[in-house]
Amino acid sequence: MRCPYCGDDASRVVDTRMAGSGEEIRRRRECEECGRRFTTRERTEMVLPRIIKRDERREDYARDKLLRGIDHACVKRPIRTDAIERVVDRVERWLQETGEKEVESLRIGERVMAELTALDSLAAVRFASVFRNFQATDDYAEFFEAVESKRDSRPGTPSERAHPDDEAPE
Repeated sequence: MRCPYCGDDASRVVDTRMAGSGEEIRRRRECEECGRRFTTRERTEMVLPRIIKRDERREDYARDKLLRGIDHACVKRPIRTDAIERVVDRVERWLQETGEKEVESLRIGERVMAELTALDSLAAVRFASVFRNFQATDDYAEFFEAVESKRDSRPGTPSERAHPDDEAPE
C-alpha cells in the first residue's frame, strides 16, 4: 500500500479491525520510510448492476453517489453515520440479490425511500422531494399520505417495523 504522505510502497499493518456491520476491514498502517500512520479500508468487491438513468443513459453503480444523496437527506436529523452506511449496505445487498445486469434508477430510489421511511420519515421526504422532483405542496402531502397508509396497513408498532439497530441515540 502506497503511503499517502511520502509515496513509498513499504508499509506494515499495525492494527486490523472489523468496521461497520462487519462487511469492511479497517487496517491501521505505518509507513516504513517516513514513519507516519494512515488508515485503509477493505471491502469485498461486489458485482453490481449498471444503472439505467431516467434519460436512458447507463452508468456504473457508485456507492459514494448514493451515500452522498442519502447523507444530504439526513442533514440535521438525529441519524448516525453508521445507520446511513447500513442503509446503503442493504440497498447494495438488494441490488446484488436481484441478479440483474441493469437496474433502473427509479427502482433504487424507491428502495432507498422505503429504507429511509423506516429510519426517519423527514429524511425520506427530503430524499423523495429531490428524487421525485416535487413541485408543489400537494406532492409532499401525497407522499405523507402514502407513508401513513403503508404504516397503518402493516402490523406492529412503528418501533417494531423500524430497523432497531438504526435508531438514533436518545
